[in-house]
This record gives sequence, structure tokens and C-alpha cells, in this order.
Amino acid sequence: MKIEKPAVAGTLESSDAMVTIEPNEEGGITLELDSSVIQQYGRKITEVVLETLERLEVSDARVHIVDKGALDCTLKARVECAVYRSNEKTSDLPWGGAIRS
Repeated sequence: MKIEKPAVAGTLESSDAMVTIEPNEEGGITLELDSSVIQQYGRKITEVVLETLERLEVSDARVHIVDKGALDCTLKARVECAVYRSNEKTSDLPWGGAIRS
């Protein structure tokens, strides 16, 4: 799925994450992560985000995540929502279906 325009999903509340996604004209995935638990969970957060983007077939995007202790399922949902919003996809959404293992 191509990222058409910048989009945001999530909040800065505790146990949530704010995901900002935008097109990457240079190609590839660029991920920037700000997290209060980056030392403990930074690798896992990165893995979950990249895996979700792969399952959504996103190959070119800039992603910025501000994590406030979100669970994996929350991260997946926020990334999925941001991708759909970037494409203005509002109907027939396969919520959860595209990101299942």
C-alpha cells in the first residue's frame, strides 16, 4: 500500500502511542522511535512496527512513533490506522485482518 499523504493515529496518553506516517520520496522505511521504555523494549517495538508495515505491503514511508508504554496490539492498531488514514480509506476496512500472523 502506498502512503499518499501524512497521517496520525493515537494519543500521547499513558499506555498509548502516537504514530505519524508520511511518504518517503527517498524510498524504503525510515523509523524514528521516541519511547520512555526504549532501553527495555525498543527492539520489540521496532520489530512490531516493521512487521505491521510489511503485512500492509508498505514499502516506502517515514514513520515517527512516540510511545508511552503501548502494548503490541495497540502499536499494530495505531500503525494500521495511520496507514489507512494516509490513503483516505474509510470503508471496507479489514481491521485486524491484514496484520494477523
